Amino acid sequence: MSDDERASSGIGHPRATFALFGHAEAEAALLRAYRSSRIHHAWLIGGPQGIGKATLAYRFARFVLAHPDPAAPQVAQATSLAVDPANETARRIVAQGHPDLLALERTLGDTGKLKTVIAVDQVRQLVPFFGSTAGAGGWRVAIIDPVDDLNEAGENALLKLLEEPPARALLLLIAHTPGRVRATIRSRCRKLWLRPLAETDVAKAAALTIDRTPGDPEVAAAASAAEGSVARAIGLMDADTAKFRTRLIALLDGLPDVDARALHALGDALAVADQSLFEAFIDTVNGWLAARLRVAGDRDTFARIAGAWDAVNRAAALTQGYNLDRRPMIFDSFAALAQAARR
Repeated sequence: MSDDERASSGIGHPRATFALFGHAEAEAALLRAYRSSRIHHAWLIGGPQGIGKATLAYRFARFVLAHPDPAAPQVAQATSLAVDPANETARRIVAQGHPDLLALERTLGDTGKLKTVIAVDQVRQLVPFFGSTAGAGGWRVAIIDPVDDLNEAGENALLKLLEEPPARALLLLIAHTPGRVRATIRSRCRKLWLRPLAETDVAKAAALTIDRTPGDPEVAAAASAAEGSVARAIGLMDADTAKFRTRLIALLDGLPDVDARALHALGDALAVADQSLFEAFIDTVNGWLAARLRVAGDRDTFARIAGAWDAVNRAAALTQGYNLDRRPMIFDSFAALAQAARR
Protein backbone atom coordinates (compact mmCIF):
# COMPACT_ATOMS: atom_id res chain seq x y z
CA MET A 1 0.00 0.00 0.00
CA SER A 2 1.46 3.33 -1.07
CA ASP A 3 1.48 6.66 0.78
CA ASP A 4 -1.47 7.81 -1.34
CA GLU A 5 -3.48 4.68 -0.58
CA ARG A 6 -2.74 4.98 3.14
CA ALA A 7 -3.71 8.65 3.16
CA SER A 8 -7.08 7.88 1.54
CA SER A 9 -7.76 5.05 3.99
CA GLY A 10 -6.74 6.97 7.10
CA ILE A 11 -3.91 4.58 7.89
CA GLY A 12 -0.60 6.06 9.03
CA HIS A 13 2.54 5.07 7.16
CA PRO A 14 4.58 2.29 8.82
CA ARG A 15 7.68 4.49 8.91
CA ALA A 16 5.83 6.67 11.45
CA THR A 17 4.20 3.76 13.32
CA PHE A 18 6.07 2.85 16.49
CA ALA A 19 3.66 0.38 18.10
CA LEU A 20 3.65 -3.26 17.00
CA PHE A 21 0.88 -5.66 17.97
CA GLY A 22 0.77 -9.43 17.84
CA HIS A 23 4.12 -10.32 16.25
CA ALA A 24 6.35 -10.80 19.29
CA GLU A 25 7.79 -14.09 17.99
CA ALA A 26 8.77 -12.59 14.63
CA GLU A 27 10.26 -9.56 16.34
CA ALA A 28 12.28 -11.80 18.66
CA ALA A 29 13.54 -13.82 15.68
CA LEU A 30 14.86 -10.67 14.00
CA LEU A 31 16.49 -9.47 17.21
CA ARG A 32 18.20 -12.85 17.73
CA ALA A 33 19.44 -12.89 14.15
CA TYR A 34 20.87 -9.36 14.47
CA ARG A 35 22.62 -10.15 17.75
CA SER A 36 24.28 -13.18 16.17
CA SER A 37 26.34 -10.86 13.89
CA ARG A 38 25.60 -13.31 11.06
CA ILE A 39 22.30 -11.88 9.95
CA HIS A 40 21.12 -12.89 6.49
CA HIS A 41 21.22 -10.09 3.93
CA ALA A 42 17.64 -10.57 2.68
CA TRP A 43 14.40 -11.32 4.52
CA LEU A 44 11.04 -12.16 2.93
CA ILE A 45 8.33 -11.04 5.35
CA GLY A 46 5.09 -12.64 4.23
CA GLY A 47 1.46 -12.74 5.28
CA PRO A 48 -1.96 -11.28 4.51
CA GLN A 49 -2.28 -7.59 3.75
CA GLY A 50 -2.80 -5.15 6.59
CA ILE A 51 -1.43 -7.24 9.48
CA GLY A 52 1.73 -5.25 10.21
CA LYS A 53 4.42 -6.62 7.88
CA ALA A 54 5.63 -3.18 6.82
CA THR A 55 5.38 -1.91 10.40
CA LEU A 56 7.72 -4.73 11.48
CA ALA A 57 10.10 -4.04 8.57
CA TYR A 58 10.42 -0.35 9.45
CA ARG A 59 10.76 -1.25 13.13
CA PHE A 60 13.69 -3.51 12.30
CA ALA A 61 15.26 -0.93 9.96
CA ARG A 62 15.05 1.72 12.68
CA PHE A 63 16.68 -0.58 15.21
CA VAL A 64 19.57 -1.57 12.92
CA LEU A 65 20.28 2.01 11.84
CA ALA A 66 19.99 3.32 15.40
CA HIS A 67 22.19 0.52 16.80
CA PRO A 68 24.63 -0.33 13.98
CA ASP A 69 26.90 -2.50 16.16
CA PRO A 70 25.24 -5.88 16.84
CA ALA A 71 27.63 -6.42 19.76
CA ALA A 72 26.78 -3.13 21.48
CA PRO A 73 25.39 -3.30 25.03
CA GLN A 74 22.15 -1.62 23.92
CA VAL A 75 21.54 -4.51 21.51
CA ALA A 76 22.44 -7.18 24.05
CA GLN A 77 20.09 -5.66 26.62
CA ALA A 78 17.19 -4.96 24.23
CA THR A 79 13.97 -6.87 24.82
CA SER A 80 12.38 -5.70 21.57
CA LEU A 81 13.16 -3.73 18.43
CA ALA A 82 11.57 -0.59 19.85
CA VAL A 83 13.33 2.72 19.22
CA ASP A 84 12.31 5.94 20.96
CA PRO A 85 10.41 8.18 18.48
CA ALA A 86 12.63 11.06 19.67
CA ASN A 87 15.76 9.21 18.56
CA GLU A 88 17.57 11.03 15.73
CA THR A 89 17.44 7.96 13.48
CA ALA A 90 13.71 7.52 14.07
CA ARG A 91 12.99 11.18 13.34
CA ARG A 92 14.99 11.11 10.10
CA ILE A 93 13.17 7.98 8.92
CA VAL A 94 9.77 9.54 9.64
CA ALA A 95 10.86 12.60 7.64
CA GLN A 96 12.08 10.34 4.78
CA GLY A 97 15.50 11.90 5.24
CA HIS A 98 17.70 9.01 6.33
CA PRO A 99 20.43 8.46 3.72
CA ASP A 100 20.93 4.80 4.64
CA LEU A 101 17.31 3.71 4.14
CA LEU A 102 15.70 3.28 0.73
CA ALA A 103 12.01 2.38 0.49
CA LEU A 104 10.50 1.23 -2.80
CA GLU A 105 6.75 1.21 -3.37
CA ARG A 106 4.39 2.06 -6.19
CA THR A 107 4.36 5.71 -7.23
CA LEU A 108 1.94 7.96 -9.09
CA GLY A 109 2.09 7.86 -12.87
CA ASP A 110 1.73 10.75 -15.32
CA THR A 111 -2.08 10.50 -15.13
CA GLY A 112 -2.09 10.93 -11.36
CA LYS A 113 -3.08 7.28 -10.86
CA LEU A 114 -0.96 4.81 -8.97
CA LYS A 115 1.16 2.63 -11.20
CA THR A 116 0.27 -1.06 -11.18
CA VAL A 117 3.88 -2.10 -10.49
CA ILE A 118 7.03 -0.91 -8.79
CA ALA A 119 8.95 0.27 -11.84
CA VAL A 120 12.24 -1.40 -12.79
CA ASP A 121 13.95 2.01 -12.68
CA GLN A 122 13.09 2.17 -9.00
CA VAL A 123 14.60 -1.26 -8.38
CA ARG A 124 17.75 -0.24 -10.23
CA GLN A 125 18.26 2.48 -7.61
CA LEU A 126 19.35 -0.32 -5.28
CA VAL A 127 22.67 -0.75 -7.07
CA PRO A 128 24.04 2.80 -6.52
CA PHE A 129 22.34 2.91 -3.11
CA PHE A 130 24.17 -0.16 -1.82
CA GLY A 131 27.32 0.80 -3.70
CA SER A 132 27.72 4.20 -2.09
CA THR A 133 29.36 4.80 1.27
CA ALA A 134 27.02 4.28 4.20
CA GLY A 135 26.95 6.40 7.34
CA ALA A 136 28.95 5.84 10.50
CA GLY A 137 27.35 2.49 11.19
CA GLY A 138 28.04 1.12 7.74
CA TRP A 139 24.56 -0.39 7.25
CA ARG A 140 22.35 0.16 4.23
CA VAL A 141 18.71 -0.98 4.48
CA ALA A 142 16.17 -1.24 1.68
CA ILE A 143 12.47 -2.04 2.04
CA ILE A 144 10.36 -3.18 -0.92
CA ASP A 145 6.67 -2.84 -0.10
CA PRO A 146 5.48 -5.15 -1.52
CA VAL A 147 7.70 -7.36 -3.64
CA ASP A 148 4.46 -8.68 -5.20
CA ASP A 149 4.30 -5.41 -7.18
CA LEU A 150 7.50 -6.05 -9.14
CA ASN A 151 7.17 -6.90 -12.82
CA GLU A 152 9.52 -9.34 -14.54
CA ALA A 153 12.16 -6.70 -15.25
CA GLY A 154 12.05 -5.54 -11.65
CA GLU A 155 12.38 -9.12 -10.40
CA ASN A 156 15.42 -9.64 -12.62
CA ALA A 157 17.07 -6.49 -11.30
CA LEU A 158 16.41 -7.53 -7.71
CA LEU A 159 17.62 -11.08 -8.31
CA LYS A 160 20.96 -9.85 -9.58
CA LEU A 161 21.50 -7.91 -6.36
CA LEU A 162 20.42 -10.87 -4.21
CA GLU A 163 22.95 -13.09 -5.98
CA GLU A 164 25.84 -10.73 -5.18
CA PRO A 165 24.89 -8.95 -1.95
CA PRO A 166 27.21 -6.19 -0.76
CA ALA A 167 28.56 -6.22 2.78
CA ARG A 168 26.37 -4.81 5.56
CA ALA A 169 23.36 -4.68 3.28
CA LEU A 170 19.89 -5.56 4.51
CA LEU A 171 16.93 -6.06 2.17
CA LEU A 172 13.46 -6.41 3.69
CA LEU A 173 10.99 -7.72 1.12
CA ILE A 174 7.31 -7.55 2.05
CA ALA A 175 5.02 -10.09 0.35
CA HIS A 176 1.22 -10.27 0.58
CA THR A 177 1.21 -13.53 -1.40
CA PRO A 178 4.64 -15.16 -0.82
CA GLY A 179 3.80 -18.17 -2.95
CA ARG A 180 3.65 -15.95 -6.04
CA VAL A 181 7.10 -14.46 -5.47
CA ARG A 182 9.58 -15.89 -7.94
CA ALA A 183 11.16 -19.07 -6.55
CA THR A 184 14.71 -17.87 -7.25
CA ILE A 185 14.03 -14.77 -5.13
CA ARG A 186 12.43 -16.76 -2.31
CA SER A 187 15.36 -19.17 -2.22
CA ARG A 188 17.81 -16.35 -1.54
CA CYS A 189 15.86 -14.95 1.42
CA ARG A 190 15.25 -15.92 5.01
CA LYS A 191 11.50 -16.41 5.38
CA LEU A 192 9.48 -14.82 8.14
CA TRP A 193 5.77 -15.56 7.90
CA LEU A 194 3.36 -13.44 9.94
CA ARG A 195 -0.07 -14.71 10.98
CA PRO A 196 -3.27 -12.63 10.92
CA LEU A 197 -3.61 -10.69 14.15
CA ALA A 198 -5.82 -11.77 17.00
CA GLU A 199 -9.07 -9.83 17.27
CA THR A 200 -7.88 -8.02 20.42
CA ASP A 201 -4.66 -6.91 18.67
CA VAL A 202 -6.62 -5.67 15.64
CA ALA A 203 -8.84 -3.61 17.96
CA LYS A 204 -5.83 -2.12 19.77
CA ALA A 205 -3.97 -1.24 16.56
CA ALA A 206 -7.04 0.16 14.79
CA ALA A 207 -8.03 2.21 17.83
CA LEU A 208 -4.53 3.66 18.14
CA THR A 209 -4.49 4.59 14.45
CA ILE A 210 -7.81 6.45 14.49
CA ASP A 211 -7.55 7.77 18.07
CA ARG A 212 -10.38 5.70 19.53
CA THR A 213 -10.49 3.14 22.34
CA PRO A 214 -10.30 -0.64 21.71
CA GLY A 215 -13.55 -1.04 23.66
CA ASP A 216 -15.45 1.32 21.34
CA PRO A 217 -18.37 -0.81 20.00
CA GLU A 218 -17.68 0.21 16.39
CA VAL A 219 -13.98 -0.63 16.74
CA ALA A 220 -14.78 -3.96 18.37
CA ALA A 221 -17.29 -4.89 15.65
CA ALA A 222 -14.84 -3.97 12.88
CA ALA A 223 -12.04 -5.93 14.54
CA SER A 224 -14.29 -8.97 14.77
CA ALA A 225 -15.04 -8.86 11.03
CA ALA A 226 -11.55 -7.91 9.86
CA GLU A 227 -10.02 -11.41 9.70
CA GLY A 228 -6.83 -10.28 11.40
CA SER A 229 -6.20 -7.18 9.27
CA VAL A 230 -5.91 -3.72 10.80
CA ALA A 231 -6.30 -2.06 7.40
CA ARG A 232 -9.55 -3.96 6.82
CA ALA A 233 -10.87 -3.04 10.26
CA ILE A 234 -10.27 0.65 9.63
CA GLY A 235 -11.94 0.42 6.24
CA LEU A 236 -14.96 -1.29 7.78
CA MET A 237 -15.56 1.69 10.05
CA ASP A 238 -16.23 3.99 7.10
CA ALA A 239 -20.04 4.24 6.79
CA ASP A 240 -20.17 4.25 2.98
CA THR A 241 -17.72 1.36 2.78
CA ALA A 242 -19.72 -0.65 5.31
CA LYS A 243 -22.94 -0.22 3.31
CA PHE A 244 -21.14 -1.16 0.11
CA ARG A 245 -19.62 -4.27 1.67
CA THR A 246 -23.06 -5.37 2.89
CA ARG A 247 -24.40 -5.20 -0.66
CA LEU A 248 -21.39 -6.98 -2.07
CA ILE A 249 -21.35 -9.77 0.52
CA ALA A 250 -25.04 -10.44 -0.16
CA LEU A 251 -24.20 -10.96 -3.84
CA LEU A 252 -21.20 -13.15 -3.04
CA ASP A 253 -23.15 -15.31 -0.60
CA GLY A 254 -25.77 -15.93 -3.28
CA LEU A 255 -23.24 -17.48 -5.68
CA PRO A 256 -23.26 -19.42 -7.95
CA ASP A 257 -26.63 -17.73 -8.60
CA VAL A 258 -26.35 -14.06 -9.51
CA ASP A 259 -28.97 -11.36 -9.08
CA ALA A 260 -28.42 -9.61 -12.43
CA ARG A 261 -30.21 -6.42 -11.39
CA ALA A 262 -28.21 -6.11 -8.17
CA LEU A 263 -24.97 -6.86 -10.02
CA HIS A 264 -25.62 -4.14 -12.60
CA ALA A 265 -26.44 -1.69 -9.81
CA LEU A 266 -23.17 -2.61 -8.12
CA GLY A 267 -21.26 -2.10 -11.37
CA ASP A 268 -22.87 1.30 -11.92
CA ALA A 269 -21.98 2.37 -8.37
CA LEU A 270 -18.36 1.29 -8.73
CA ALA A 271 -18.01 2.96 -12.12
CA VAL A 272 -18.22 6.39 -10.49
CA ALA A 273 -16.92 5.55 -7.00
CA ASP A 274 -13.61 6.76 -5.64
CA GLN A 275 -10.53 4.56 -5.45
CA SER A 276 -11.11 3.51 -1.84
CA LEU A 277 -14.46 1.88 -2.69
CA PHE A 278 -12.94 0.01 -5.62
CA GLU A 279 -10.22 -1.25 -3.29
CA ALA A 280 -12.95 -2.31 -0.84
CA PHE A 281 -14.46 -4.40 -3.65
CA ILE A 282 -11.16 -6.20 -4.27
CA ASP A 283 -10.47 -6.61 -0.56
CA THR A 284 -13.94 -8.05 0.13
CA VAL A 285 -13.78 -10.45 -2.81
CA ASN A 286 -10.31 -11.61 -1.78
CA GLY A 287 -11.53 -12.16 1.78
CA TRP A 288 -14.48 -14.18 0.50
CA LEU A 289 -12.18 -16.30 -1.67
CA ALA A 290 -9.63 -16.74 1.11
CA ALA A 291 -12.33 -18.09 3.44
CA ARG A 292 -13.27 -20.69 0.82
CA LEU A 293 -9.67 -21.63 0.12
CA ARG A 294 -9.27 -22.52 3.79
CA VAL A 295 -12.10 -25.06 3.64
CA ALA A 296 -11.56 -26.37 0.10
CA GLY A 297 -11.96 -30.12 0.47
CA ASP A 298 -10.31 -31.32 -2.73
CA ARG A 299 -7.75 -30.29 -5.32
CA ASP A 300 -10.30 -29.38 -8.01
CA THR A 301 -12.17 -27.02 -5.69
CA PHE A 302 -8.93 -25.43 -4.57
CA ALA A 303 -7.84 -24.96 -8.19
CA ARG A 304 -11.16 -23.31 -9.15
CA ILE A 305 -11.00 -20.87 -6.26
CA ALA A 306 -7.32 -20.07 -6.84
CA GLY A 307 -8.07 -19.51 -10.54
CA ALA A 308 -10.85 -17.07 -9.69
CA TRP A 309 -8.51 -15.24 -7.29
CA ASP A 310 -5.93 -14.86 -10.05
CA ALA A 311 -8.49 -13.76 -12.65
CA VAL A 312 -10.09 -11.14 -10.40
CA ASN A 313 -6.82 -9.60 -9.24
CA ARG A 314 -5.25 -9.53 -12.70
CA ALA A 315 -8.35 -7.82 -14.10
CA ALA A 316 -8.36 -5.34 -11.21
CA ALA A 317 -4.70 -4.46 -11.80
CA LEU A 318 -5.34 -3.83 -15.51
CA THR A 319 -8.46 -1.77 -14.77
CA GLN A 320 -6.63 0.42 -12.29
CA GLY A 321 -3.43 0.65 -14.32
CA TYR A 322 -5.13 1.81 -17.51
CA ASN A 323 -8.05 3.63 -15.85
CA LEU A 324 -10.60 1.43 -17.64
CA ASP A 325 -14.35 1.31 -17.17
CA ARG A 326 -14.83 -0.82 -14.07
CA ARG A 327 -18.14 -2.39 -15.07
CA PRO A 328 -16.78 -5.05 -17.47
CA MET A 329 -14.25 -6.07 -14.83
CA ILE A 330 -17.06 -6.43 -12.23
CA PHE A 331 -19.18 -8.59 -14.52
CA ASP A 332 -16.24 -10.76 -15.60
CA SER A 333 -15.17 -11.16 -11.98
CA PHE A 334 -18.59 -12.40 -10.95
CA ALA A 335 -18.60 -14.89 -13.81
CA ALA A 336 -15.30 -16.29 -12.50
CA LEU A 337 -16.57 -16.25 -8.91
CA ALA A 338 -19.78 -18.06 -9.88
CA GLN A 339 -17.70 -20.75 -11.57
CA ALA A 340 -15.55 -21.09 -8.45
CA ALA A 341 -18.64 -21.43 -6.24
CA ARG A 342 -20.11 -24.31 -8.22
CA ARG A 343 -19.71 -27.73 -6.63
